[in-house]
Amino acid sequence: MADHSHSDYDRGHMDIQEQAATYAAVYGMIKWCSLALAASLTWAVMWFCTPAGPFAGLVVGAIITVLGIVFLRSKPDGAH
Repeated sequence: MADHSHSDYDRGHMDIQEQAATYAAVYGMIKWCSLALAASLTWAVMWFCTPAGPFAGLVVGAIITVLGIVFLRSKPDGAH
């Protein structure tokens, strides 16, 4: 059996700045790409799948984009 009593991991004493930065970057990318995808799909569905047409899809997509930016932007640290 292997001896697992010694490890390079020291709970609570490791520098995790790189992992935290990577997590924040991936989270931000997923958040904003999801908003762009939602607005784009809404525009396309409104244009091609309803009689509303491309202008109505553009308006609804713009509304989704504005609301998404308002709700998804970063808050100050004290606003939890």
